[in-house]
Amino acid sequence: MRIEYESDVVRWDARTEAWFFAIMPEELSQEIRELPSPPRGFGSLRVRARIGDTEWATSIFPGRGGYMLPLKKQVRTAEGIEEGGTVLVELEILDL
Repeated sequence: MRIEYESDVVRWDARTEAWFFAIMPEELSQEIRELPSPPRGFGSLRVRARIGDTEWATSIFPGRGGYMLPLKKQVRTAEGIEEGGTVLVELEILDL
């Protein structure tokens, strides 16, 4: 399954280091939750993600506002992504 969405970049600093995420819209997240998928830790789904010219393998995790895509430092640096910015995310969900 391939999807595309736009998201603000948000910081989650509940740990000692700050983590950054692009959060999928709730309506799209709900559609994905309703699809059959294999059980994985924390309800995660394996994905291939792309922002700009950068592509990487990771997982998305369910959150309060929708699935959350972690944005690695290498991705943020390569694409000039900063907290509060907006990104266009392309995802291929591998677990469906």
